[in-house]
Amino acid sequence: MSRGIYIVANDHVIENAIALLNSIRQYDQEVTVYLIPFNDKYHKVADTLATLHNVKIFPDLELIDKFTQRIGEIFDRDFLALPNKMRKLVAWFGPLDEFIYIDTDIVVFEKISNDLDKLAELDFFCCDYHHANDKLRNIFSPLVKEQQIFTDIQLEDVFNSGFWGSKKGVISYEQMDETLRECATHREYFDFSEGVTDQPVLNYLILKLIAKRGNLVKIPGGGPGSWGGSRNFQEQDYILYDQGKRLKYLHWAGIKMKPGSPYWQLWRHYRYLHEGKLAFIPKLTRRLFPFITNRI
Repeated sequence: MSRGIYIVANDHVIENAIALLNSIRQYDQEVTVYLIPFNDKYHKVADTLATLHNVKIFPDLELIDKFTQRIGEIFDRDFLALPNKMRKLVAWFGPLDEFIYIDTDIVVFEKISNDLDKLAELDFFCCDYHHANDKLRNIFSPLVKEQQIFTDIQLEDVFNSGFWGSKKGVISYEQMDETLRECATHREYFDFSEGVTDQPVLNYLILKLIAKRGNLVKIPGGGPGSWGGSRNFQEQDYILYDQGKRLKYLHWAGIKMKPGSPYWQLWRHYRYLHEGKLAFIPKLTRRLFPFITNRI
């Protein structure tokens, strides 16, 4: 049985992708990682991650292209402006039997592949507090609750789409296509008001098609948080803690990565983890002497 991690990236997010993979390899040298290209401009990030961390390209690029084309056929552009945002869904049809999907604006603080053991009892897991903090915001409109499209208990399972795990085969092509078409005919079910894209549709898919699901923060006493906008985490040795509980990962969801952003220095640590003193070279120096930074 093959197990591993999927990411979606292109050259535009290469800095975040390097930081993420540096953090993954800090704790796990062996786990298989596949890159799903976001678009055709992915060769620099693919070469860099392959050289640094043995990241592989998703082996069926034709499948990705056909899937993206199908998404464009199902959804009008005023509903889903970027069909490529849905490419993470090909994870269910890729080479890995059990997998974790991770957005590139994340760094991890442990051997994250250990979470795949949860799939012995679940078909899907997430690990965040969206259900408690944001509730249905950026996922569903109030109509979903009012019309009882899902039960209140089901709606307690909504999640952020940046970190989750599942198994190949628990969703078929036919099921996904049918459910995506269902979504396309009911735009009124979803909350796209703040610019989210795949998250509402992915939540609909999971609540509709996968019954054996769980949230890794729903444990006695509660698990640690993970959102980069939370200012209450404590840092020790480049690892974050939430009231003494070590975070699995930090996700800068909705936050642009730049100087002054929350936990910016932590991100810089992981971005330049293998580049020695480069992290401490002033920005002006790097601009004047770009050859210093061209080490990947």
